Amino acid sequence: MVVYGKQIVELIAWSYPELIEEIYLSKTIDTKFFNRLKSLNKPLLRVDNKKAQALARGGNHQGYFLKIQPLVPLELSAIKTFDFIVVLCGISDVGNLGSITRSACALGADAIIFCELKELKQEGIIRTSVGALLSIPFGVIFNTLEVINELKMADFTLYGTDLKGENTHQFASKKKALFLGNEANGLSKRILAKMDNILTLPMKRGFNSLNVGCAGAILMDRIMYGRA
Repeated sequence: MVVYGKQIVELIAWSYPELIEEIYLSKTIDTKFFNRLKSLNKPLLRVDNKKAQALARGGNHQGYFLKIQPLVPLELSAIKTFDFIVVLCGISDVGNLGSITRSACALGADAIIFCELKELKQEGIIRTSVGALLSIPFGVIFNTLEVINELKMADFTLYGTDLKGENTHQFASKKKALFLGNEANGLSKRILAKMDNILTLPMKRGFNSLNVGCAGAILMDRIMYGRA
């Protein structure tokens, strides 16, 4: 798969060079970084503007591209050994997926599970998470109910989200999972019925919802650190 943009390319070149298969440049870059890329001993190719636009599909590539190996998702059996998991149920917008991944990584979640997606477009999430997907373990499991049953058997406390939930700052000390629903409908009734606790965030000025990325970040912080 191909990722692009100066920040992502620099991050991977410095921290994850083993993932790189090929390097593409469509502009002249500073000598120091060019020499760094050459030192990786990977194929380094020049591409014209037309090819660059095709690789980035119209995105802001800044002249930097990497062909990298796909990331390998973890099996659920491995994820169950962690203490705090974020489960995304049918969230499809790549911006939201990236935002939540970035927050989960920064706020100390141990892993993410992506559910109800036919395909996880890793390159998009790497870009919108500013590389956070490279740093946090993740799984891809289509059936949310399967995840719920497995986590319950592993003694996880499950937290769902809904407008009619509870505003609380008391959370289990170990083995907990936060479930976030899709942008349009949230968590389904079947999923909510299997949660141990339903959380909500009180709103002011007549608002009744937050973007799932914003709400997820606030709830992750509360669960991890208990802050009001």
